[in-house]
Amino acid sequence: MKKILEKKERALGAKLFLKAERCASPKCAFTRRAYRPGMHGKTRKALSEYGRQLLEKQKLKISYGLNERQIKKIFEKALKKSTDIKNFIIQELETRLDNVVFKLGLAPSRRVARQLISHGHFLVNGKKVSIPSFKVGVGSLISIRPQSKNLSNFKDLSAALKSYQPPAWLDLDKEKMEGRVLALPETSESAFDISPVIDYYSK
Repeated sequence: MKKILEKKERALGAKLFLKAERCASPKCAFTRRAYRPGMHGKTRKALSEYGRQLLEKQKLKISYGLNERQIKKIFEKALKKSTDIKNFIIQELETRLDNVVFKLGLAPSRRVARQLISHGHFLVNGKKVSIPSFKVGVGSLISIRPQSKNLSNFKDLSAALKSYQPPAWLDLDKEKMEGRVLALPETSESAFDISPVIDYYSK
């Protein structure tokens, strides 16, 4: 699985932080070989506009762990209901529980966050939520279920959080290992451009 995720990043030409801490270390495959896998990997052809749209869509899907149905639903909803389409999409993606858990530093990647949430290790406002796509709102409190804090996944979390700084729209209590949503996000720090994907679904 580790090699598959790293190959995906190299194929898409972007570091998507799919493999937790490894992506931030010198061991990261994309850092060592920032070109496509295969014998012709170093020669990247110029993409057409449609090709760029597909590439950015793929980056987005893989980054957030979405399938085609989920991403299509988000973009179609944005195109129908919002005048500020880009901001609406960012908020739809960033306020997913798996992303918030990741951005709070409570999980080393979105992929790990999804697994932990699915196994019932997180609470939202004191209630267990096991759906990674669950939407959190302003004021929501995200915490680790007390019975789960002794698991190996959280063993070194307290030490890791000491040097961690979450995005400005989130507040992290490092002592309690819990966080709160202060506001809706207006930007995304992801390695893809949403605009070409909007163009793709606007057709």
